[in-house]
Amino acid sequence: MPGWFMKQMEKAFFEKNRREIRVLNQCWFDYKFKQKSLASDKS
Repeated sequence: MPGWFMKQMEKAFFEKNRREIRVLNQCWFDYKFKQKSLASDKS
């Protein structure tokens, strides 16, 4: 996980900003899914 992303997550958790946590979490899982599908396409 990139450092800038971790800082945003930490800030959202510290501020108990549920909306921001949900958005960041969804972005992270979408990114991981896309990376996984790209890796499997190359194989």
